[in-house]
Amino acid sequence: MTTATPPPIETAPGAPAVAAPGGESLRDYVQRWWAGIRQGDLGSLTIVIGLIIIAIVFQSQNSNFLTAGNFVNLIVQAAAITCIAMGIVFVLLLGEIDLSVGYVSGVAGVIVALLTFPDGNQLATFPTLLLALGAGVAIGLLQGVIIAKIGVPSFVVTLAGLLGWNGVVLLLIGDRGTVIIQNSFFEGFANNFVPEATAWIVAIAGVAVYAGGLLWERYQRTKAGLGHAPDVLILLRVGALAAALLIVVYVAYQDRGIPYVFLVLAGVYIVLTYVLNRTTFGRHVYAVGGNAEAARRAGINVDAVKIACFGICSGLAALGGIILASRLRSVDTNSGGGSILLYSIAAAVIGGTSLFGGRGSVKSAVLGALVIASIDNGLGLLGLSSGTKFVVTGLVLLAAVVVDSLARRGREQAGRA
Repeated sequence: MTTATPPPIETAPGAPAVAAPGGESLRDYVQRWWAGIRQGDLGSLTIVIGLIIIAIVFQSQNSNFLTAGNFVNLIVQAAAITCIAMGIVFVLLLGEIDLSVGYVSGVAGVIVALLTFPDGNQLATFPTLLLALGAGVAIGLLQGVIIAKIGVPSFVVTLAGLLGWNGVVLLLIGDRGTVIIQNSFFEGFANNFVPEATAWIVAIAGVAVYAGGLLWERYQRTKAGLGHAPDVLILLRVGALAAALLIVVYVAYQDRGIPYVFLVLAGVYIVLTYVLNRTTFGRHVYAVGGNAEAARRAGINVDAVKIACFGICSGLAALGGIILASRLRSVDTNSGGGSILLYSIAAAVIGGTSLFGGRGSVKSAVLGALVIASIDNGLGLLGLSSGTKFVVTGLVLLAAVVVDSLARRGREQAGRA
């Protein structure tokens, strides 16, 4: 008597291969990963290589680039762009765009500065924070409704928003010129630093929670008879995170330390990553970005997903505007202008979020923002002009989009798109 061999499990194009129950070996995992790379599924590989090249080039030109002091500066400089870029990822995953995030961030920063100004009519810190963030979310929901329900292209709606919210910033500032932030909480939001002991405790707790999450996932998948990542890979992931966090904390406290805003962004990153990867809403976002009509026929409320994503995007833009106003300790008529919009969108795209929708992650925004901030910081150390910074950043953005287009073509040819 012979036993029939069950057929291999087929997956949808672009989905990762399913491991056999009980997991796969590290060698099999690496082979599958390399096959994905060859077929255009590059992930974060190109951006990591790019960061290494950037560090080598700038360190060779200026020995101050890889110092503890400049590392802390880099964290603070990248904070606002990182926050806004994480929100833009949600919109880009839909295959849409939001050009208004710069001045939405400016509106939130101006609200914070004006409502806490000590003129006898100031609000308390917490209500002001809620109003500023609420204004950002409301703007995003309004624009999302126009896009989803009326059918106006997002490019047009958010371009109008760029102009309109710029006008709101000018109207709110009026003839005040520059308004100095004098509220201690908002002033220290991006400029104060966590005590060293607290930073070490948070880092160790973060590693423990991450390890616990991986082990719980392994237990659940094993219990359900599903494949899981190799145990060695789980150990390597935990070890890599532990090494990265411990190095960050150690290096930062050779200078001023970890700014409070770093912890805020870490919390936002964890929540958004969970939302995209572990919730029904996150799966719906990817589905709508991959094929909106197919998602609608599958019963997904496409309009609600779009409206929610624009609300998330503008809400994070508002938080980014508060971070930027705190870092500068003031707001003026140019708040939300300059390079903040272009850098934020570029960060999401450079990090690996596809302009075609359906592919990307919150991690891509963080990595892209690190690239943008590193280039801006490094060229600043070399004393080069703003024009040179824009040229170099533009070339990096173009290269990222070219790589994305080529990778997408490779995935289509391999049936993985």
